[in-house]
Formats: sequence, C-alpha cells, structure tokens
Amino acid sequence: MNPDFFPNPVLLIHGFLDRQRVFNPLRQYLENRGRTVHAIDLKPNDGRQPLPYLAQQVQDYVHDTFAPEQRLDLVGFSMGGIVTRYYLQRLGGNVRVERYVSVSAPNQGTISAYSLPLPGIRQMRPNSELLQDLNQDVEIALGHIKVTCLWTPFDLMILPADSTKLPIGAEIQLPIPFHPWMLSDKRALRAIAHALKK
Repeated sequence: MNPDFFPNPVLLIHGFLDRQRVFNPLRQYLENRGRTVHAIDLKPNDGRQPLPYLAQQVQDYVHDTFAPEQRLDLVGFSMGGIVTRYYLQRLGGNVRVERYVSVSAPNQGTISAYSLPLPGIRQMRPNSELLQDLNQDVEIALGHIKVTCLWTPFDLMILPADSTKLPIGAEIQLPIPFHPWMLSDKRALRAIAHALKK
C-alpha cells in the first residue's frame, strides 16, 4: 500500500491554559484535506503539574487509541511543544512518530515563564533542568523523525521569539503578529499541513 493514500493520524497537543478546541481551525483544515485528527485536553493545563506528568497523558492516549504498529504525526503548540518533546525523547514516542511539528514552543525557554512559580511553568524557563536534559540529546533522539519548527518573530509569549528554534529539521518563520494566531492564520495552517505530508 502506498502510504500517501493512507496518511498517519495526526495528534495535536495544546499549550498553557488551552484546551483542544484551540485547534479547531487546524483540525478543520487538516480534515478537509483527508487527514484523521486527534486532540486531547491536558489536565491540569495551568502549570500546576510538571510537564512530564502531562507527557504521560500523551503516552497513555497513544497507547489506548492506536494499534501498536500505527505510526503517528504529532503537533505540539507552545507548552505542548515541550510536553510532546518529553513524550518523544523520554517516553519512547520517537519510535511511533514519523513527523513532528513544533509550533511556537519554548524549546530554549522563555523569560515569560518567570511570571509564575508553578512547577510546569518553571520548566519552561531558559536553562531549566528539564530543557537542558531535552536539548542535550535532541539531535540523537529526534534525528530520524521529520521535524519542522514554526515560529514568528513577533511572538510575545516566547521571549526571545527565536528561542523556539530547534537545531534539527526544517525551520519556517512566519510574520504572524500574535502567538495564538499560529493556529489560525492561513499561512500557518498551510505550513503545518505541508509539513505533515513531507
């Protein structure tokens, strides 16, 4: 069977204070193009729990929803980008996932995470123990996955904005004025859809 006719299901992981409905424009855009789309609500979504706790929810959903041999494509937005990286790099997700799209995630940390002293928020600070751990082997852990990183230089949640970059994969910079618009602006929707079929 040609995999182009049977594309992987797509799993969408939201960010801080979001729920899966934040992906409604992207979900509709992808479903209109023949993709099967899944999303979950991370609980709690407010930083009270460490990010590995949320990553375990991703692992549980994948285990409970998909057959063991089913490959996946994964999209992580903002805080969800770090949650998905933990799932990929520390919970074995990298053997299941074929394509990974990181959208406006604080991959190198964000100074906005100093605004709250909660465990999950502290882990998104620059040079946090969690980010140092994930970044020290990102090229090995994710090197065989088709990785795309989307970011906007006008991001006011990820500071500095270019701290969302990853040292691997493709990078797409879009002139989108607001952090949440990275999931609704047509340019971002097109870029994500293209990354999910490369």
